[in-house]
Amino acid sequence: MNSFTLFKQSLFKFTDLHQAKKMPFWKVILYVVFLSAILALPITKQVFSIMQDIKNDGQKIASKLPEFKIDDGKLQAVKDAEGFIYQTNSIIFTFDPDGKRSLSDVTADSVGNAVGLGFLQDEFVVALPNSGAADSLLGANQFEIPYSKGTLDGLNSNDLKNALDEASVPFWIKLVIFIFILYPTFINLIINLLLITIGANLYSKIRLYKLRFLDCLKISTYCATLPVIFSSMLHFWNPSFDDSFLIVFSSLLIFFFALRKEKRQEPPLA
Repeated sequence: MNSFTLFKQSLFKFTDLHQAKKMPFWKVILYVVFLSAILALPITKQVFSIMQDIKNDGQKIASKLPEFKIDDGKLQAVKDAEGFIYQTNSIIFTFDPDGKRSLSDVTADSVGNAVGLGFLQDEFVVALPNSGAADSLLGANQFEIPYSKGTLDGLNSNDLKNALDEASVPFWIKLVIFIFILYPTFINLIINLLLITIGANLYSKIRLYKLRFLDCLKISTYCATLPVIFSSMLHFWNPSFDDSFLIVFSSLLIFFFALRKEKRQEPPLA
């Protein structure tokens, strides 16, 4: 018996899943990682789509930029260039060579899930959506890069347009993003599996099956295969779908079928 065989049985033959109790625990953990990867796929696709939207929106904004250059700690634009604010689905962009706006203004512009970006007179600013995630991961949701530090010295409109036209996300960045998404998905699935196992263990005790808690956990993990696949498919169409109840309830139903061939204890004599 191996995980691949149990995977096939979890799709077509529920009554053989009771054999999962014989699986080594480390293989069960690897299978949980596999299920977590399935659940992480639609979230990863959504993140990559957002990144592509930001790139496309950035190209639209770059096409509207007048000629400019960052030199001597200042944003220097051509004489007839005027400041403007341009909004897309993912970006609210500010170009302000006259010094009329500040970081707080760019932050106030950022609503919903849009990222605020601004080439101001003395600095480049970034304002992330105020969701709490940026604060916990990065320590803030507002960032300033003063031109006086020389980091952006020499940047001009042509350099920016060429960089956006040629921009692509390296494979290793995509892999890091996937792993970053996989971790919370794995933790959430572990919690759901524990809930399933508690119900499964209670059922096995009532029905007098000779199963330990660990046995129920192993069987429940493979019982969760089809619910996890179905939940992942639903997430492709509805990213906000809450799959916890579906996974727990469906896995328990499959667990009941999985024990059909499991031996029961003799009931105690009255």
